[in-house]
Amino acid sequence: MFRLLPLLLLWIWTASALLRVPLRRNPTIRTQMRAEGLLDQFLKDNQPDTFNRRYAQCFPPGTQSLRLGRSSEKIYNFMDAQYYGEIRLGTPEQNFSVIFDTGSSDLWVPSSYCVSQACAFHRHFKAFKSSSFHHDGRTFGIHYGSGHLLGVMGKDTLRIGNLTVLNQEFGESVYEPGSTFVTAKFDGVLGLAYPSLAEIIGKPVFDNMLAQKILDEPIFSFYLSRSKSKSVPEGQLLLGGTDESLYSGPINWVPVTIKGYWQIRMDSVSVQGVSSLCRRGCEAIVDTGTSLIAGPPREILRLHQLIGATPTHFGDFVVDCARLSSLPHVTFVLGEVEYTLTSEHYIRKETFSSRELCFTGFMAAEMFSADGPLWILGDVFLTQYYTIFDKGQDRVGFARAKHAVEESQFDQ
Repeated sequence: MFRLLPLLLLWIWTASALLRVPLRRNPTIRTQMRAEGLLDQFLKDNQPDTFNRRYAQCFPPGTQSLRLGRSSEKIYNFMDAQYYGEIRLGTPEQNFSVIFDTGSSDLWVPSSYCVSQACAFHRHFKAFKSSSFHHDGRTFGIHYGSGHLLGVMGKDTLRIGNLTVLNQEFGESVYEPGSTFVTAKFDGVLGLAYPSLAEIIGKPVFDNMLAQKILDEPIFSFYLSRSKSKSVPEGQLLLGGTDESLYSGPINWVPVTIKGYWQIRMDSVSVQGVSSLCRRGCEAIVDTGTSLIAGPPREILRLHQLIGATPTHFGDFVVDCARLSSLPHVTFVLGEVEYTLTSEHYIRKETFSSRELCFTGFMAAEMFSADGPLWILGDVFLTQYYTIFDKGQDRVGFARAKHAVEESQFDQ
């Protein structure tokens, strides 16, 4: 009996070392706006320069990210984000729904002092109700290409599941102009990228967890699913390790090339076995903040030509739904391992006014790093592959997700 006690204690300690954060899947902002007939006007109003001309006078003079001609694709990540989870801030706790986003590094939620229409539809942080809140005094601005946040900084206790992070720096948004965040289902964003990507000065959440030694391993991992089966979770974020029951086969590790985004080297992209894109290798970021796979416009146009897709005036592409079974496979090669997506994986079906449309999961994006144009591997890719982010060794791991395609995805 006494021999079993140490083993029992070890099991209890190990079981508590991995925190599971349930994620739920909602329609993207793009899908909602398209269904409501608002997408066309939204895209016109939120062109970066149009947005900046309209709202620049509302921000402090000299705000760098609002200068004309400067653009970013971050907003499209949030426009196409699907997976959200819950966090709590303050004492007593205040609940918020956030995107756990590997494509950014900041934590922000709406403030109770927010004056924008968007804040009326979301939960607000009430600093005056938290006994553990510390006012910072600094202001911040985050530019998302077609949207901009302005706010004040503070520190408070952050809780995710049963983990407690003390003195976490975060932003309270007080001004969110435009319509981007009005439609958003999330209250805020919790960034999981490297500190160099942060707009807000201070340690990002995961780095704070490591500094406060509340995790056993410097690892977090994502399981995302498109299955409608009740026995399969919509998604999970695991902090401090992995869950072998959620993936099959070996883990393929790919080193991070630049510590900002979770940026890796991609060997090539092929359509139906013919390597015609990213021929000499290219850079890609692994981004849980977007549902799509994005790439340089010329490459994405060529990809759609090979698929036989037709562009829409909204910037996305459609195919004839009757052709789905004959569409080619698209293969991404990472670390000399092939990751193949069938049409079931990269086509999403949407219904408008009783008409069924089949959209591809690929989109053009002008993003660059020091090594050239960037591809974005979003949820179209990540729903098929369990993904592990290792900050201890600066690498990203991929393994085949279990139950990733349990039923046809054409109704998504």
